[in-house]
Amino acid sequence: MSNRVRKAPGTKGSLKWVQVMVNAHPHLLSAAVGASIGIPAGEIEWLSPLSADAYAEYMDQGFLDRLGVTLDYYPLKAFWPASGPRWDALGCAGDQVILIEAKAYLRELMSTPCQAKPASLERIRASLGLVKASFDVTPDVDWAGRYYQYANRLAHLYLLRQLNHIPAELVHLCFLNDREQNGPTTAAQWHVAISKAHTALGIIDHPLLRHVHHVFVDVAGLVEADQRRPAPLVHGTDSSCQPPTSTAQSRFI
Repeated sequence: MSNRVRKAPGTKGSLKWVQVMVNAHPHLLSAAVGASIGIPAGEIEWLSPLSADAYAEYMDQGFLDRLGVTLDYYPLKAFWPASGPRWDALGCAGDQVILIEAKAYLRELMSTPCQAKPASLERIRASLGLVKASFDVTPDVDWAGRYYQYANRLAHLYLLRQLNHIPAELVHLCFLNDREQNGPTTAAQWHVAISKAHTALGIIDHPLLRHVHHVFVDVAGLVEADQRRPAPLVHGTDSSCQPPTSTAQSRFI
């Protein structure tokens, strides 16, 4: 499989909305993400999925090359077999890298269990075990089950930040009011689902979670932005598994 996967223009769901944000409203995406991770929006450059690049998504060595990142201490091939996470969007701000996983409805947080062949599965479980041990998660908790996708994204953040000292941020971009997908209407609904995922994975607290962000964007605002150019609503952001401390909303300008 290629490290670069070309995609048709998305017609629905998270594929559609992340393409819309990166290509039609990158300043809005930068404002939402930058506010969560503490980077000025103007410093963020989005590298995928770009319309000029066939809306390609990147994986394996391809995502590292796209980000201009070299793993000097712990190579990707030693950590994960081929056909690893395919990132919905990639960005950078100077030497800081941004990994985006986009979701439009709650069941997208869950995934099929790992389907890797035995040799690959052994390496995956070994690396997941390394991350689990760092999080003080007991060995009997299965990170290759129904929340495997969520776990393997977290594992790759661990590879970049903890094992290779690369300033990386993982952003879960959670869309609101996607009626075609029967998506959540409030950030609180996402928080309940995210908390369930963390509970299932045994995640309680860890310094790495300061670099895991959940950003909530109302797609109704994106539609309005195309029609009248107002900013979409962003229903708060948070950067860990902790529940939000307020329900304050902010509007981009």
